[in-house]
Amino acid sequence: MLQVGDTAPDFELPTHLDRNTKIKLSDLRGENVVLAFYPFDWTPVCGTQMPQYEADKGKFADHNARVLGISCDSAPSHAAWAKELGGISFDLLADFHPKGEVCMAYGTFREEDGFSNRAIFVVDKEGIIRYIDHHELLDVPKNEEVFAVLESLG
Repeated sequence: MLQVGDTAPDFELPTHLDRNTKIKLSDLRGENVVLAFYPFDWTPVCGTQMPQYEADKGKFADHNARVLGISCDSAPSHAAWAKELGGISFDLLADFHPKGEVCMAYGTFREEDGFSNRAIFVVDKEGIIRYIDHHELLDVPKNEEVFAVLESLG
């Protein structure tokens, strides 16, 4: 089980913004990264959570932070869902194949159900986990808590 202070496991996953492009966590060193694991596209709580990040994208930018949404859905599903939501400009990453590999590395994969729990990780500019927050499936995480952590990172 990952803990605050651990080095964040590296990964490389395709993004909904360009199916031919993969985002590699270690390539993002030098900026803070918010990993937002969520269960599924096309669900009500996730459909509230992801637009909140989009609405607060300026505040994340003020903290030199990049948001990455991660679920076990495919990149085409992410792209269609993002369009349905009115557009999501941050990366929705597809932990689709091998299914849930990144979610397993972060301890969010629900083996019995085949999808990710809802969880937020803040990774600092050096790749160290500075915040972990696991949520109930029906709870929408609050961005204010993440902003307080990002503020403390400077």
